[in-house]
Amino acid sequence: MIFITAKFRVRPSDADRWPQIAADFTEATRAEPGCLWFDWSRSLADPTEYVLVEAFRDDEAGAAHVRSAHFREAQRTLPPHLVETPRVVNVTVPQQDWSRLGEMAVPGED
Repeated sequence: MIFITAKFRVRPSDADRWPQIAADFTEATRAEPGCLWFDWSRSLADPTEYVLVEAFRDDEAGAAHVRSAHFREAQRTLPPHLVETPRVVNVTVPQQDWSRLGEMAVPGED
């Protein structure tokens, strides 16, 4: 799968509204057949920073995402709400889902 994590620094005036600002893009991406997950989190240390964790089934699914109409629309509508260009880590990993964090295993869980 393609695993992507991106940090978005949002303008302070838009930070509380970011989930609504990105809602159409988020919903459309989650509906893509090759999208495994597309999840936003807000930083506890910096309320203007949102972290996007996303994964796509394979290179083909990632390419389809970047070619999609909703991605092109997001390229137009999201940057005016940002302080800087988002930073990203993009890697291909040989799995299709989250692995368990054995070092923090919950006793009795199967």
